[in-house]
Amino acid sequence: MQDAKDQIEKLEKEVADAMSFLNIPGLKEEKVGLEEQMQAPGFWDDSTKAQKVAKHHGKLEQTINDWEGFKGELYYAQELIEVLSEVEDEETFNDLKAKVAELEKKYEGLEVLLYLNGQYDGLPAIMNIHAGAGGTDAQDWGEMVLRMYMRYAEEKEWKVTLLERSDGESAGIKSASIRIEGNHTYGLLKEESGVHRLVRLSPFNSGNTRETSFARVEVIPEIENHELELDEKDLRIDVFRSSGKGGQSVNTTDSAVRITHIPTGIVVQCQNERSQLQNKQNAMKTLISKLVALKEKLQLAELGEIKGSHVENAWGNQIRSYVLHPYQMVKDHRTNHETSQVDAVLGGDVNEIDLFIEKSLKSKSKK
Repeated sequence: MQDAKDQIEKLEKEVADAMSFLNIPGLKEEKVGLEEQMQAPGFWDDSTKAQKVAKHHGKLEQTINDWEGFKGELYYAQELIEVLSEVEDEETFNDLKAKVAELEKKYEGLEVLLYLNGQYDGLPAIMNIHAGAGGTDAQDWGEMVLRMYMRYAEEKEWKVTLLERSDGESAGIKSASIRIEGNHTYGLLKEESGVHRLVRLSPFNSGNTRETSFARVEVIPEIENHELELDEKDLRIDVFRSSGKGGQSVNTTDSAVRITHIPTGIVVQCQNERSQLQNKQNAMKTLISKLVALKEKLQLAELGEIKGSHVENAWGNQIRSYVLHPYQMVKDHRTNHETSQVDAVLGGDVNEIDLFIEKSLKSKSKK
């Protein structure tokens, strides 16, 4: 009984500290202010601005409800403990122990959101996946990584859009880009940026030898409001015929667009839309997001300071290994967190991948 009481008291203190850190009263005031805007005449005349305000209001409301609701659950558990101290009831006591364990797990999920206070953490994410050197094995691994994150995002009920896909010669992909929108998508998925390594028996050679393949994952926020001014002479824009899997007419016009930022060597492309203009707009949005994110990551004062070497250094670190032979294990090299549930991870299992992300966020916070 005392253990359960101590656990509840510890959670109450942590929740009080968290709500103070989040400034829940301030969030409530901001929410009221947004509601007044939303009720004002002509609010929906500018639909783009109105949608952003409504979306921000929804996020504030969810944050407030989540923490106040959790505080209420702790209060109920505390009351139950007081009753049990007077009346011995084994069944109710077992229910209390189960409830405390449930509350601790729920708090861990809420706690992760405390680490997502970066400038861009609440924005949609653009994830770029590039197969490393190694031919068909590497390209197949690239597609496995793409499938893993698409399934993970769909299981979390995030909105996923395929922006670009370049197929490999005989299997897999050379590269792909997806846009993911949901709660704190960039804040969470940025922890997956880096090189992912696969060790397995190759299904693509006659000797079935053990092969190591690499895929690079790059996650950037989709930034709309920015102060960057790109010089047109720094851009090379190419149009080409879309390739790969797609609906009717996807291969019939030169609608795909590739933009190269010459000073940095950063290349972006988009081919999911039939309109060349739409593909160009999406590609420019991706390029700007990459440059802003890189500028912030490197803590540079000016965009002009970003050179090609910066790009290579920023995205090159190996973060995780997926071993299928001679044993089965996925290990994160930043936190040393590992699991033997390889199939679950590669299948996009939310619980498994969330654990890797949470461990990384907490590790960074401690540092």
